[in-house]
Order: sequence, then structure tokens, then C-alpha cells
Amino acid sequence: MATKVFIDGQAGTTGLRIHQRLAGRSDLTILTLTEETRKDADARRAAIQESDITFLCLPDAAAKEAAALAGNAPVRIIDASTAHRTDPAWAYGFPELSAAHREKIRTSDRVAVPGCYASGFISLVYPMVESGLLPKDYPVQCFAMSGYSGGGKSMIAEIESEDRAPELYSPRFYGLANNHKHLPEMQKISGLEKKPMFTPIVDDYYNGMVVCIPVLADVSGKRLSPEEVHDMLTRHYAGSAFVRVMPLGTKEEMTAFRLTCNDLRDTNRMEIFVFGDEEQLLLCSRLDNLGKGASGAAVQCMNIMLGLDETTGLL
Repeated sequence: MATKVFIDGQAGTTGLRIHQRLAGRSDLTILTLTEETRKDADARRAAIQESDITFLCLPDAAAKEAAALAGNAPVRIIDASTAHRTDPAWAYGFPELSAAHREKIRTSDRVAVPGCYASGFISLVYPMVESGLLPKDYPVQCFAMSGYSGGGKSMIAEIESEDRAPELYSPRFYGLANNHKHLPEMQKISGLEKKPMFTPIVDDYYNGMVVCIPVLADVSGKRLSPEEVHDMLTRHYAGSAFVRVMPLGTKEEMTAFRLTCNDLRDTNRMEIFVFGDEEQLLLCSRLDNLGKGASGAAVQCMNIMLGLDETTGLL
């Protein structure tokens, strides 16, 4: 019997991408509402309670309300919003972090999909802290660049407008008060004692991102060779279907290398890079903000929850 799936918020960027990734799968039946009823609470409640899996692709407050609509129905919920990512009752949907994370996703009825920036950040900082190579009290700084699709429909329309303002052709810093909505999960899931300093940048391309973490020996009090960190990350992600630690280059190769942001667009893959030397390391994670950073991760979690090959329907 096909698994019944409902996407609450299908008209949004993430909801549309999830629907595209599920289209054509014979093992699933997609429940849909009409344009007139897609915001009707009673119609949504009925669809959620009828489904086996419901994806929430909604603003935070609406996602909390939607989760409550499930009542006591035996439906498993995958939330793509920020609402439940630090809630210990919800599994955190990044199975590659550890066997415990994967098992909680597999057995849980409530899974919170990580944020896009948070996925890149945590992919680097969690194993560094867990392995003891980075102290929990290290004052982590992070800078990252993303395509404009991460800003949702309003930003997409603004940037794709024929008469857009000249400044929209330029990369733009934002979240300058260090209050980005991904910061709570970045700190908690990584096991950091201090809130990171996070500087996001949005640029004039559609999807894809790179997240960077510098690690300074003068600050950590510990000299770490690129080889040591690369070996640890390689062991941590060994056997992963989607996360790959890229080969460590020579100093000359690192100098000549250009790390572009959108190479993994439209995939669920993530690539991790190590640059630098014992005094100054730079760790980078590249992914698609709409893939491993959103819809792809959501579908991967669903596959795990259903006992399927986690790569089903994903590139």
C-alpha cells in the first residue's frame, strides 16, 4: 500500500521542491488541497490526520499550529521550519552527524529539518567539538554565502524583477545584529557554550551555498594540522551517501583553488573542504540551500523513517 503524504505549505519554495522530488514515486500517494481550501484549518486538519507523513513548509507560528492539528492521529511529521529544531522531543534531521541522530530520525514521529546555513555550520563544528579538536568554549566565527532562493518568494520576486534596484546585483550582508534565526540550532546541536558570530551574505544567483569556519591556533590554544582535521572528518563521514570530505590539497593547490557556491545546485549532496595550516585553518561546507539545506534533507529523513534506501528519489 502506498504511503500517504501531505505537504502543508506546498506553494512555498521548499514545499514546491519537496513535491518535485516526490513526483513520480509509485510508493507514495500525495494528498492535495484545492486553492480554495489550502489555508482552511479544517481541510488541513483532515489531510494531516489522513496522511502517514506530513511535511510542514510553513512559517514558525503556522508550523506549531499545524503540528497541533495532528491531534492523536498516527501521523509522522517532518517540519522544515525553525519552530522545533531545538526541541528535544523532536529528532534533528541530520542523520550523518552520528548513529544516534540517525536512529532517532528512524524511530521518531516528529523530525525537524535543519536550516540551510545551520547544516553547513553543524557539518563542520559538530565533529570538531565531538572529537575534542575544538573546545566547546571556542568563540566560533562563521561567514557564509547563499543564493537568493533562500529568501523565499518575496526575495525571489524582488531579485528577478526586470526593474530591480542596482544594489540587488551586489552581494549583500544581512543579520548584522547577530540574530539570524539559525543561530540557536547552530549553537545547541554543535555543543557550543557560546553563541557563534555569524555573518551571512546573499548573492545574485538562485541556489547553492558555502559556509566557512576559521579556526585559529592563537585563539584555541591548540595547533591542528590540516591533515589531522581532514582525517577526523573523513572518518566521521565515512560511508555517507551524501556527505563527502574532499581531498586535501597541497599548499600550491589550495592557493590556486576557487571555491564556487553553486556547484551542488539541485542535489542533496554536501562537500567538506579543509584549507590552511597549523596556525590558521579554514573549514568549508558546500551544499544546495534548497537541497541538503531544505527539501532534499526532508525527503532523506522521510526515506529513513519509512525504512527505505535514504537515496530514493534524490541525487
